[in-house]
Amino acid sequence: MTYVVTESCVRCKFMDCVEVCPVDCFYEGDKMLVIDPDVCIDCGVCEPECPADAIRADTTPDAAAWIPFNREMSRAWPNITEKGEPPADAEEWVTVENKFEAEFGKPAPAA
Repeated sequence: MTYVVTESCVRCKFMDCVEVCPVDCFYEGDKMLVIDPDVCIDCGVCEPECPADAIRADTTPDAAAWIPFNREMSRAWPNITEKGEPPADAEEWVTVENKFEAEFGKPAPAA
């Protein structure tokens, strides 16, 4: 089992999760964060810290579909180990639907 970052993180990037991760498995892109599923130790401390409810165990419905995206982007984006500043309009994006497709130009990963 691993944890993954899902569509809810797009345009939010609150980064509360980064502060609590004991193995530094978060990576930051322009629009969202991802978790390296090969480094994640499945401790789960990041999940309740996310204000956007974007982090899921890969055993939850549709979360497994996010593993390849998280793995791919964790190889391309820089590792982050400290909480940064979220976008100024992050709160406004928390409840927006279909934001992955709008920001990445392709449908969100799905089972």
